[in-house]
Amino acid sequence: MAQFYVNQNQQTNGDHEVHEEGCKFMPFEKNLLELGGHKDCASAVEVAKNTYDQVNGCNTCCPECHTT
Repeated sequence: MAQFYVNQNQQTNGDHEVHEEGCKFMPFEKNLLELGGHKDCASAVEVAKNTYDQVNGCNTCCPECHTT
């Protein structure tokens, strides 16, 4: 299982991006909310939606969950 995190700072379009541990675009640690271990980014995005209304996967480390 991979570890996933969501950026607590929103992007300019309002998205809070989900990242897999080790992503080269991982935000600063102080800006991360840990989502725990997941089999895929889809389940991590669902957990992030419990905190944020607008969530998207990182285009680099979670391209299958990147929608905008």
